Amino acid sequence: MPVNATLTTYSDWTYGSAVAVYVLATGLYLCEMAFGRTEARDRELVTAGARIAGSGTSGTWTPGLVVQREWSRPERLGRMGVALTVLGLLLQAASLVLRGLATQRAPWGNMYEYGSLLTLAGVATWLVLVRKFPVRKLGGFVLIPVIILLFVGGTSLYTDAAPVQPALQSYWLVVHVSVISVSSGVLLVPGVASVLYLLKSNKRGRFAKLPDPDVLDRMAYRSTVFAFPLFTIGVICGAIWAEAAWGRFWGWDPKETAAFVSWVAYAAYLHARATAGWRGRRAAWINVVGFVVTVFNLFFINLVIAGLHSYAGVG
Repeated sequence: MPVNATLTTYSDWTYGSAVAVYVLATGLYLCEMAFGRTEARDRELVTAGARIAGSGTSGTWTPGLVVQREWSRPERLGRMGVALTVLGLLLQAASLVLRGLATQRAPWGNMYEYGSLLTLAGVATWLVLVRKFPVRKLGGFVLIPVIILLFVGGTSLYTDAAPVQPALQSYWLVVHVSVISVSSGVLLVPGVASVLYLLKSNKRGRFAKLPDPDVLDRMAYRSTVFAFPLFTIGVICGAIWAEAAWGRFWGWDPKETAAFVSWVAYAAYLHARATAGWRGRRAAWINVVGFVVTVFNLFFINLVIAGLHSYAGVG
């Protein structure tokens, strides 16, 4: 089936536009981080405002009183960063949709498309967490690895739009690769959160503007709880596809081995997080190990080591 060159061009344009928008959003997030107040100072201002608003003449604080204070300039920049992140997400999603329409297949048949779907899932996860936790100023730390992945994908890993190889012309491409890519993208966010947790829990003054360790810990845990079952389903689907394609469910191919190590690391993190003696820094270190193995699997296994998955660069 011929490839629609016009839709392919539009897909490339929206991809590049998404990267540019993410760069601008990252700058705004970093400005909020650099020039914004610390979390302790924010609490002081809110408490003081609540006492004034609910005091009359007594100066006492009224529980449950919500105080609307004026946003500072760094906070406005941060909110603009969120708006740009949403715009970048829409552009990136449009790029994938256009790529799929141009090729008439699932738009994750090579490393370029796979990386785009993975980072799309990571950005979407971040936007959900921003609504749940006071972590907006951390957007730069999340978007920087996303921008790096997209830049590498759009340059070194770029692949012309074309039908996939015969070995990948299976409905398992839609199921297995999409689930693995989305779950891996989601897991990038708790990986960053755990790294920042380790920095913040050192209680050094240079990390005073990071959110409280408890916020970072809960953010990492909840996103991992969501992503781990998806990752497990993706691994199982991959084993079923391997049996249909290669006549065995598991063969310890380099990518299969790396996926298994990642799975064990995240399972150990969830177990450690639920065990009182292993919460905190110990659990965070385990999550960081899972994050490192996931990144290692994404780049080194896909691009350097030869294996049964090498022809595809996916899954």
